[in-house]
Amino acid sequence: MHSTALSIVQTTVASRREARRLAGLIVKERLAACVQITPIHSTYRWQNKVEQATEWLLAAKTRSARTKALMAFIRRHHPYEVPEIMAMSITQVLPAYRQWVLRETKAIKRLRDGKGRG
Repeated sequence: MHSTALSIVQTTVASRREARRLAGLIVKERLAACVQITPIHSTYRWQNKVEQATEWLLAAKTRSARTKALMAFIRRHHPYEVPEIMAMSITQVLPAYRQWVLRETKAIKRLRDGKGRG
């Protein structure tokens, strides 16, 4: 995987509050540079029944090398039994935006005592 490749990881949650909480955690951990939150209407089959619900879609922009870590993080912090968590590769992107995402998702080295900066 090319070190400058980017991905979008998306998931859905049931409330705006949960969406904002999860987005904040993701950005704080530098697993994504940006998480966009959009209200959506979903129709789906669950336990042999067709359901309809208002949900909140989160689209997290990250470096492709961090995609698996981001997906695992979402799974650990997600309230759904079977959450939608999927990743898409970005094939075209403004170079300056790519550099910003790469800069904001760069892992911060921690000091030996576990305390790091930023």
